[in-house]
Amino acid sequence: MNPATSRLCEREGAWYKWEMLALLWVAFFLHQGDRQIYNAVLPLIKTGLGLSDVQLGLVGSVFTLVYGVLVPVAGFVGDVLPRKWIVVASLLVFSAGTLLSGWSAGLVMLVVFRSVTTGGGEAFFYPSATSLLAQFHERTRALALGILQTALYVGITLSGLVAGYVGQRYGWRNAFFVFGSVGLVWAAVVTVRLRNTPQRDAAAERARVPLMETLSYLARRPSVWLLSLAFGAMVYVNVGFLTWAPTFLHERFRLSLAQAGFHSMVYHHLFAFVGVLVGGKIADRFALVRPSVRMETNFVGLLLGAPFIYGLGQATTVTACYVALGFFGLFRGVYDSNLFASLFDVVAPRLRASATGLMLSFAFIVGSLAPAMLGWMKARVGLATALSSLAWFYLLGAACLLVAVRFFLSRDYVHQTSDSSQEALP
Repeated sequence: MNPATSRLCEREGAWYKWEMLALLWVAFFLHQGDRQIYNAVLPLIKTGLGLSDVQLGLVGSVFTLVYGVLVPVAGFVGDVLPRKWIVVASLLVFSAGTLLSGWSAGLVMLVVFRSVTTGGGEAFFYPSATSLLAQFHERTRALALGILQTALYVGITLSGLVAGYVGQRYGWRNAFFVFGSVGLVWAAVVTVRLRNTPQRDAAAERARVPLMETLSYLARRPSVWLLSLAFGAMVYVNVGFLTWAPTFLHERFRLSLAQAGFHSMVYHHLFAFVGVLVGGKIADRFALVRPSVRMETNFVGLLLGAPFIYGLGQATTVTACYVALGFFGLFRGVYDSNLFASLFDVVAPRLRASATGLMLSFAFIVGSLAPAMLGWMKARVGLATALSSLAWFYLLGAACLLVAVRFFLSRDYVHQTSDSSQEALP
């Protein structure tokens, strides 16, 4: 932590870093909730606006594409401008986009308000929010970031329940009005309570690596390509699942929208939380004696998750569906537990942020194809077959990881140095 940040922490008192975490947790809860409410009320939007399944999927695809394109930009901006105001602006924009989505009268307005405004606003939140936490939680960083991540699971799960209930009882537009209004109110709270942080210190400025040098370095590391391909396959599955699973439960098992929104998410994310803990603990235990264990853990997560994705689409009873959702989530969590840890094993410490941003961008651009593609498949072969087909992408990702472990990891592995900030790039 640089001296300016240390002095700021002393002035604010030790309690402030936990207040900051609470402020950002609620904001991230709304960030994820705003993302999921559209999926929870898809059948109502389809009827209300007379849209086709492909058009409904297109809205989700453009949202994910916009997010993927802007994430690297958001990371760069977060290193240049005050992070407080980036967080506030992001919260204002994606909340306003959610609110305005409720007034959409057709496809074009949904794309503008939902896909571009909400998706673009959300892209700028996470890089700056996590950087703020990392600055203030020097000794409690992993705990703080882990707590923040729980907002994703809770936000996606509860938003499906709330949005489904509000949409079915009071109309789908009111689901957007409720979440958007709460977000704007919380933006005012964050504006008052969140503190500014100093700009990058001189050492961090010197550590920056030119973009072309970064790209050249990453291009010479096949493990990075294969990890990115595997992550792209995983995000394709995740985005397609989040978009269409509530509709699948609603249509297949005649659940209400509130029930479908809740049950399609709760088992998956509950068991994903377990998988994250188990996978992380196992990999941390053996990483020093087996450098390949993190990537192998990723491989196991995708390989063993694939059968349950297939089983999700083929389930003939609601109990079988919930079991498939739970095991799918468990192995998704196993994969998530070492997602970026595997990347950091094959990238120099000075370039980890850049590599993370580029891998996120690639994965979300790939994932943006899923909602529209599944909407197209739904109209032709049925949503059950469309969801089951996602299993092939998990297997593709597992194959990429197997190739990386067998042929490239030993060459690309980065051994940590005592002064990683001054490490020369090969």
